[in-house]
Amino acid sequence: MSETIDFDAQARLVARLAEHTTEDQLDAPTPCEKYAVRHVLGHLVGLTAAFRDAARKDLGPSTNTDPGRTVPDVEPGWRGALEANLAALTQAWRTPDAWQGDTQAGGIALPAPVAGQVAVNELVLHGWDLAQATGQEYAPDRVYLEVSYALLAPSAEGEGNEPMFGPPVPVPDDAPLLDRVVALSGRRPGWTPKGA
Repeated sequence: MSETIDFDAQARLVARLAEHTTEDQLDAPTPCEKYAVRHVLGHLVGLTAAFRDAARKDLGPSTNTDPGRTVPDVEPGWRGALEANLAALTQAWRTPDAWQGDTQAGGIALPAPVAGQVAVNELVLHGWDLAQATGQEYAPDRVYLEVSYALLAPSAEGEGNEPMFGPPVPVPDDAPLLDRVVALSGRRPGWTPKGA
């Protein structure tokens, strides 16, 4: 079994960001060009359910749906749903079996340890999206940033490889790790709503 990751601190950080997102911010732009805040939050609700089920090997509609097919949106009760999903996601990935064998997420079969890394990366990047869009502070623990960097760097930096997200944005080699992770995902680290 690969090294496991405890999602707790990152899950709590995302939950705090969502808790402090106001209703009048839901239509604000985000670093994800086609997503407003409401869409990022809707995506977080869906992906936390999908990766919870991926950890449990409970494969079905939540794990075999391509997230790119539709633009997600919040539904009534989204705050409670996201909070519950984040807690369940954390608990599910604390089970040793979650990190063994294969599973599925986004309609793609992949090794369970990779699914866990992708889940961390989703929380890191979309947490940043939400924080930037709503003007909140964002400082993930370094352990999560290292997971994201290790996941994104090979595809973004290798010649002939297809980046997992958009083309990487150039940043100085000595840029903070969060900026380098964000840049590897094709986002501009200095993005603000005013510059959207």
